[in-house]
Amino acid sequence: MLFSLLVTTSVVLLLLNSAPQSDAFKFSKASVIVPQLSRNTHANHILSKAPAVSVSQSSYKQQQFNFDFDLKSTAASSDAAPEESKKTDFSARTTARKTAKKLLPLGAMLFFILFNYTILRDTKDVLVVTAPGSGAEIIPFLKTYVNLPSAIGFTVAYSSLCNKYSADKVFYMIMTAFLTFFGAFAGIIYPNRMFLHPNVTADWLATIAPAFFLPLISIFRNWTYALFYTLANMWGSVVVSLLFWGFANDITTVDEAKKYYPLFGLMANVALIFSGQYVKFVSNQRTGLALGADAWGYSLKMLMGAVMAGGVVIMGLMAFMQSQVLTDPACVDQNKEKARKKSKTKMTISESAKFLSSSPYIKDLATLVIGYGMAINIVEVTWKAKLKAAFPDPNSYSVFMGNFSSTTGVVTLIMMLAGRFIFKRFGWGVAAQITPITLLTTGIGFFSLTMFPGFFAPITAKLGTTPLMLAVLIGAAQNILSKGAKYSLFDPCKEMAYIPLDQESKTKGKAAIDVIGNPLGKSGGSFLQQVLIGATGSLSASTPYLGGILGVIIVAWIRAANSLNKQFIVKQREMEGSDWPLEKFKKKEQ
Repeated sequence: MLFSLLVTTSVVLLLLNSAPQSDAFKFSKASVIVPQLSRNTHANHILSKAPAVSVSQSSYKQQQFNFDFDLKSTAASSDAAPEESKKTDFSARTTARKTAKKLLPLGAMLFFILFNYTILRDTKDVLVVTAPGSGAEIIPFLKTYVNLPSAIGFTVAYSSLCNKYSADKVFYMIMTAFLTFFGAFAGIIYPNRMFLHPNVTADWLATIAPAFFLPLISIFRNWTYALFYTLANMWGSVVVSLLFWGFANDITTVDEAKKYYPLFGLMANVALIFSGQYVKFVSNQRTGLALGADAWGYSLKMLMGAVMAGGVVIMGLMAFMQSQVLTDPACVDQNKEKARKKSKTKMTISESAKFLSSSPYIKDLATLVIGYGMAINIVEVTWKAKLKAAFPDPNSYSVFMGNFSSTTGVVTLIMMLAGRFIFKRFGWGVAAQITPITLLTTGIGFFSLTMFPGFFAPITAKLGTTPLMLAVLIGAAQNILSKGAKYSLFDPCKEMAYIPLDQESKTKGKAAIDVIGNPLGKSGGSFLQQVLIGATGSLSASTPYLGGILGVIIVAWIRAANSLNKQFIVKQREMEGSDWPLEKFKKKEQ
């Protein structure tokens, strides 16, 4: 794993220093050689002709003067050329160092943010799916009745904090709150879960309530797990989408984003490999515990300890960025940085919804985000139901999820390297469609195995497995490829789409999508599953309908991507041809 990190770092540094040299730089290197060659050739030519020519004293002096003048002039040009070459070379190296100074800490921040998110994501699934009286069926109810209200409540609190404090202080406050809860959960809440969970009341409610309310009763029974699930899920939308990408978009120029956003997560997605292996390592440590010890409680402390350590590193990197990068005029324009620190967002939920529906560009961008949220929610819940059937034990479930995360990291790393080529060769439009097409093609295989296990039984028997295990593996491949496409292509596409917008639209559009679009997609998919579970009686019975709905969602997603691509091209041309704010900034620099 350490070798993988070193290789990744080397690749990033190589790419940062592989910018094409200017024509002036290429010419200056040639001018060092050519004048010196001319000087030696000219001298040899005169010396070889001298004995055979009879010249007068004056003509000889004139020739000698011309010869000396030619030598001096060529020498001067040969001396000046290396100086120009050195200046150009020094400027190129300085630019590369300044770029690395800004982008490498950002990549490291994303590394540890995703490291934490992967651990939290795997842990929240284990807690909720394997809890007493629970299962994958409660996830849609959690996302609709717990996650969405919590996201709205957080948005209100976040808006209040942004009105009172600077963006940097809000960052530290939110990070501290997250880390405090996760540390308290492992050290205080989980050890006292039997006292905190109302099992007796939940058992009584289960005997009198209709079947539709059983998932809600399960959430009530395991309310501490539900709280952990909600905050772990919010880490992805709040810390990754809102805090990190919002900060990165503010301090990254358009040219840097086009070059490095596809590679931005290159180092960060090694975190998926590291975190997956760490989860697997922690799971293996349980075997050495004494008989009767709380193995999962021990693992939880180790997992949350790693999350807290990663959080401290993230805040340390943020402090470095503030003190060493944001104050450096060569890295960040100081006028833009002052405006960033003073900027405040006061848009309410109703204003966000109104703005979202009034702009076709923002509406298409929101469709991408909502479509991904709904599609991945339908896919994940159906797959996790099969996963629980294949691995009912929490330990074996956790080991599988650790391998799943490591494989996701490897695949994402490969797709991240390919992402830059895809953007350069095929453009934004093709890159934006790879994720939905991946979900569609793999979804056909997964839902076919789920709906027609008897048909595939002879085939799986020849392969030495069962339709259930093959469905689990294909579902895992679907999730791995879709997550890899998300990190390497979907996220860069989404963030690049904000670049051609003016500052006001960029700020309001991102706030509207982060506040409404992301939770709406997840809760929308969950709500559809709730309705189908209530109508059919179980998640497995609703699977055929979920497969058809998934196809409709992906088709709408692809259409929105095509529409947004056309608008994106127009916005880019307007940005290049008009007096766009960034052009004003460039003119001031010149």
